[in-house]
Amino acid sequence: MSVLEEMRIRSLGVIDDAVVELSPGFTAVTGETGAGKTMVVTSLGLLLGGRADAGLVRIGAKNAVVEGRITVPEGASAVVRAEEAGAELDDGALLISRTVSAEGRSRAHLGGRSVPVGVLAELADELVAVHGQSDQQGLLKQSRQRQALDRYAGDAVAVPLAKYASAYRRLRAISAELDEITTRARERAQEADMLRFGLDEIAAVEPRAGEDVELAAEAERLGHAEALASAATAAHAALAGNPEDPEGIDATTLVAGAHRALESVRSHDSALAALAERLGEIGILLGDVAGELAGYADDLDADPLRLAAVEERRAALTALTRKYGEDVAAVLAWAEQGAARLLELEGDDDRIGELTAERDALRAELGGLAQALTDARTEAAERFAAAVTAELASLAMPHARVSFAIRQTEDPDGVEVGGRTVAYGPAGVDEVELLLAPHPGAPPRPIAKGASGGELSRVMLAVEVVFAGTDPVPTYLFDEVDAGVGGKAAVEIGRRLARLAKTAQVVVVTHLPQVAAFADRQLLVEKTSDGSVTRSGVKALEGEDRIRELSRMLAGQENSETARAHAEELLATARGDG
Repeated sequence: MSVLEEMRIRSLGVIDDAVVELSPGFTAVTGETGAGKTMVVTSLGLLLGGRADAGLVRIGAKNAVVEGRITVPEGASAVVRAEEAGAELDDGALLISRTVSAEGRSRAHLGGRSVPVGVLAELADELVAVHGQSDQQGLLKQSRQRQALDRYAGDAVAVPLAKYASAYRRLRAISAELDEITTRARERAQEADMLRFGLDEIAAVEPRAGEDVELAAEAERLGHAEALASAATAAHAALAGNPEDPEGIDATTLVAGAHRALESVRSHDSALAALAERLGEIGILLGDVAGELAGYADDLDADPLRLAAVEERRAALTALTRKYGEDVAAVLAWAEQGAARLLELEGDDDRIGELTAERDALRAELGGLAQALTDARTEAAERFAAAVTAELASLAMPHARVSFAIRQTEDPDGVEVGGRTVAYGPAGVDEVELLLAPHPGAPPRPIAKGASGGELSRVMLAVEVVFAGTDPVPTYLFDEVDAGVGGKAAVEIGRRLARLAKTAQVVVVTHLPQVAAFADRQLLVEKTSDGSVTRSGVKALEGEDRIRELSRMLAGQENSETARAHAEELLATARGDG
């Protein structure tokens, strides 16, 4: 079994530096009001991933630090999770540390590794159940009462609830999509009309990919046809001669003459032969260029009608690029995407039909799963209520009766369950309420209205004890679970906590001597003269010291003979029960 062995607390609230050593069984933490007992609970809450609050840091300190040591059995799931986070065990124990700065920043360490605070919270679910007066108030909420019942029911509820939750999420998604399609029908129709207009406009022009680039080049050429033809003719004449000037000198003739001059003597010098080769190549190249210039000039189209047609086509393409893209390629991409979107919009009617059919099928499925949940909760509620009622009998409430009311609310927009159309939510259709009849003849009433503070404390303890038998955790920590209780009821609470401690570690912060007397170990938290709690301020009480503290708790006087006698009697009673 996992055991919280000790905690070291530094600069937290009134605690300067203290070590809290706990018993594997039942540990009671006592002390004067304001001495810092509740800081033990606060410290454990921080170790288990609770919310960090800069207000917890002791005035004048840079940060508050809480360190804990928890022994964990080898192979336990908590160990596996810790090792996944990179933690290492120290001789079979997990070392946990939490630091809170005066600015409110928080850091967590597990087994020597820095980890997210959420990892500590995950471990907390398996290792420790913390209960304080805020938890008692939480038990008054119907949602918490349903969660408690579901936890007790186990797989009988968890399995159909998981299926229900999956179907519920799918139904929510489908309903949202249906709402979006139907409520935006006008907007979607306008979008479809715009797409049709654009696609028709593009189809009428029939643009080709790259056509705008080709036409721009052709327009440039046609617009300067005369200058281009004149330049080509002049260049041709310079290279190959002008037929109208037979005496003119051209480049081809000059290069040919130079080549002939070198050819006659090339055999006498290899360097000159290489130059002759190059001149020959230049002559061939000049001939090719001259031929292409002649062909270019002959083929050049200076037709103004063609230029007008090109400019008209470019204007049509420009009208498209102004609306649908920066160039023809972008216009064609818009058309492709627009056609796909139009198909989607035009398919809305079919989609609405498909979604409506799926929604109706899911609602029917949800109704069946909700009925299974109701049946499982109803069966578990009878067993849970009987077990809690039996526990209350051992907590000085022998005539109290606990029961559950499981109801549904009619809702025309809900799901059909058992022939009724009822409201539904993420956890089913059931409204679960815990009822208490404190004595015979009293009508069962919601515990929020029918239970006093002391009765509520005992109901909560009874619920936790029942959980301990079905879904146990290794350590339970109760912060003044005995609030509003006294006399015989307090003795019974102490006795029941001692019984729970036989199978789990129990830590109780209490102001009642009747509860503290049943503890295996009693820790006293006391302040020094400067109002702080130091290392010497948390000490285990034995023998005479424990009798003195119990006497103080009983009568406010450590040396009262009557109180001492009563304290000794309480201890004897507790030991006799053990």
